[in-house]
Amino acid sequence: MAPESPRRGGCGLSDTGGVKPVALTIAGSDPSGGAGIQADLKTFHQFGVYGEAVITLLTVQNTCAVSEVVLVEPRLVRAQAEAVLDDIPPHAVKTGALGSVPIIETVAKLAPRLQAPLVVDPVMISKHGAPLIAEDARSALMEMLLPQAALVTPNLHEAAALAGFPVRTPEEMEEAARAIHARCGVSVLVKGGHLEGEAADLLFSGAETRWYRAPRFETPHTHGTGCTYSAAIAAGLACGLALPAAVERAKQFITEAIRTNPGLGRGAGPVNHHARAE
Repeated sequence: MAPESPRRGGCGLSDTGGVKPVALTIAGSDPSGGAGIQADLKTFHQFGVYGEAVITLLTVQNTCAVSEVVLVEPRLVRAQAEAVLDDIPPHAVKTGALGSVPIIETVAKLAPRLQAPLVVDPVMISKHGAPLIAEDARSALMEMLLPQAALVTPNLHEAAALAGFPVRTPEEMEEAARAIHARCGVSVLVKGGHLEGEAADLLFSGAETRWYRAPRFETPHTHGTGCTYSAAIAAGLACGLALPAAVERAKQFITEAIRTNPGLGRGAGPVNHHARAE
């Protein structure tokens, strides 16, 4: 059988020493396919990266509403992850909705075994306003998981929750990024998608600050943008890109995915996971 051709825009097979790049998502399931592990796996595939998934919670949702959230038992989260790590260890890992303190503790205990960069998308509230993490889990996220991560990718609401003060301006985005970094030692990408004007995101690594800017598109179809964006970053890291380059490529992808959204559903529909991955 002929070897697989690298996907256009993907990292091909050479960036990880001839080994197919692998990325793992540890997140919740969205049966409508726009967010969670479904969005992550689609994104990994679009970048030519082999995707694996550990499910942390199940949701009953579509583009209009989330009607139920059921957490997976922590022992099953651990068992899923151990099965993957023992057989096909990933080159990068991302987390999404973790749901509870016991699940965060479980993932944090597994983190030293990953031996790969970890991207934490601190999912707290769904696009429809449904809580996807317990109130007491925020401190666990800050104390247990973020210090072991390479990057955390909060939106403005999540950045405010992690930093402990409102985040409503570009200046406050940088202040929040510095506060989170000072507490956890992690690089921080604060996403400014809810600000007016251009869609500008701030990456702060402790050593430097970088802005990533793109046009804003007026559309309701942005379901799963955070999941897709963080998965695209993880795909870049799995391919061996440095963090700033991985963020830049992911920013280009999510911008095009929003611009070319397929307009599916009666509510907040998904982005286009078939967008070009440059």
